[in-house]
Amino acid sequence: MRLDKYLKVSRIIKRRTVAKEACEKGMVEVNNKVAKSSTEVKAGDILKLTFGEKVVQYRITNIKEHVLKDEAKELYEII
Repeated sequence: MRLDKYLKVSRIIKRRTVAKEACEKGMVEVNNKVAKSSTEVKAGDILKLTFGEKVVQYRITNIKEHVLKDEAKELYEII
């Protein structure tokens, strides 16, 4: 699945366009490499998001095309 779509589906970032912009600005890393929005992600990958001074790392545990709001947190775990 594309990185920008995963960020939206998992609700880490609310809109896909915002996820794409974050990738373009170099704020998102996949496995310690700056990632483009088109980067393919899979279960087990480590995401690192930088928002200003705040840095959050996530491990992808599952990938689904569509999830309900309550199930979105099952797609990742915060490291």
